[in-house]
Amino acid sequence: MADSTEYSAPNRLRELAAGERPQERLVRLGPGALSDTELLAMLLRNGTRGQDVMTLAARLLAEAGALAGLMAWREPEFRKLKGIGRVKALQLMAVVEIARRVVGQKAEDSPLLNRADRVAEFFQPAIFGLEVEKFWVLCLNRKNRLLKKVEVSSGTATSALAHPREVFREAIREAATAVVCAHNHPSGDPAPSAADLQITRQLREAAKAVDIDLLDHVILGRPNADPAGRGYYSFREAGLI
Repeated sequence: MADSTEYSAPNRLRELAAGERPQERLVRLGPGALSDTELLAMLLRNGTRGQDVMTLAARLLAEAGALAGLMAWREPEFRKLKGIGRVKALQLMAVVEIARRVVGQKAEDSPLLNRADRVAEFFQPAIFGLEVEKFWVLCLNRKNRLLKKVEVSSGTATSALAHPREVFREAIREAATAVVCAHNHPSGDPAPSAADLQITRQLREAAKAVDIDLLDHVILGRPNADPAGRGYYSFREAGLI
């Protein structure tokens, strides 16, 4: 609940000269000229009674610590701020997800993915704040550079996420000579489960059958939740591939 000082705060938007308001600055100077607060104000569009949109945007930014902090927010976090209802919270979540995907796509410019640490670094934008398990296959050329990243499945932390048939169907479609499989643990601890060990054995046998190298299966987590402090687990490094 916001304190009473919020209602007596000066209207920051009204105090700005007409030509210096975010929308006018955006039209005149382009989006690069706007501050983080102004960009958020453009997304929010309006404030509430007693709290203009610039003040609301500034409070949102302060709560998150920075724009990047919003990547981990879900609907309850957004709605804690007075002036952000369900619709506005969902709109903000959609914008954050678009940003996450754009960053992930930029990282996909044929990187060399022949080591587990490179795979973990490559996936960081995609798994930041992710609350469900996803399973990906990275289709690689003969130089172990990325041809395509394919999301094979997505579900809850208890779901069986992938079948080797689906993994290698994508690899064959992309004419890949090798693949790296990866999935995330939302808990942050990348230690393999019994199910992870089982799917890795199945992937290893399927790779032999279709003559496509399985370079690795990497479990993605966070360094601060990993007893080893690395934030990922490599089945190849563990000698299981």
